[in-house]
Amino acid sequence: MGKEIIKEMGMSANSGNGVDLDSLHQTERRTVLVIDDEPDTITLLKQIFINNGFNVSGALSGKEALRKLVDVNPSIIILDLLMPEMDGMETLEEIHKVSNVPVIILSAVDRKEDIVNALRAGTDDYVTKPFNNDELIARVHSVLRRAEKTMTVTSMNFPEVDLSIDLKTYEVVYRSKRIQLTGKMFEVLTILAKNAPKVVNYQELAETVWGENSTSVRNRLKYLVYLLRKEFLQIDPDFDIIQNIDRLGYKLVVNKS
Repeated sequence: MGKEIIKEMGMSANSGNGVDLDSLHQTERRTVLVIDDEPDTITLLKQIFINNGFNVSGALSGKEALRKLVDVNPSIIILDLLMPEMDGMETLEEIHKVSNVPVIILSAVDRKEDIVNALRAGTDDYVTKPFNNDELIARVHSVLRRAEKTMTVTSMNFPEVDLSIDLKTYEVVYRSKRIQLTGKMFEVLTILAKNAPKVVNYQELAETVWGENSTSVRNRLKYLVYLLRKEFLQIDPDFDIIQNIDRLGYKLVVNKS
């Protein structure tokens, strides 16, 4: 559906002023995070928002969206309801645990009770598919105008491994048990979490946490990660949540698949 509609509408990736964040770095424009399990729908919505001056990023699942919240820090979220594994309402609940970003439901579900339930659960608006492009953009602007507080992610949750990191209180909870970390240990864990499941190289960790990449700093990093891993292994000795990728760096394992 998406490619055909885009062609009919005369849209192209170069025709607008917005930026696709999945292929380019973020700018200071307002950012939309689109969550939908249909790639064509994401493609279509990306072009609509790009052509209306927004940055945009897409997520094909609720779990992917929760990971992207930290890096993208969206101004607003467009959320589908009917998704496998984690549906729209479950995703909405998890989003509200970590962010006050406004959410608009965009769904083919048009039953009155579903719309009412979504609004009661804290969505800021509800738009049914098929939708009018101009109306959707108008609703997005309306919701953004109503948003009074700065929308920032305050914590990171990784439900598959039962890990929660609170960026304001510096509290780490793993398998329902709190872990006390030093400031440097928390910094390293946060960097790994923000990049998960990607590998963070030794140099980036050293320079970000200590401001230099010397041999002594590398040794400090190695010992600090050893202590960090030890804290997690005391809770679950059968799962190494921080892995050393030889000659590359470290990564936080956020799923067990």
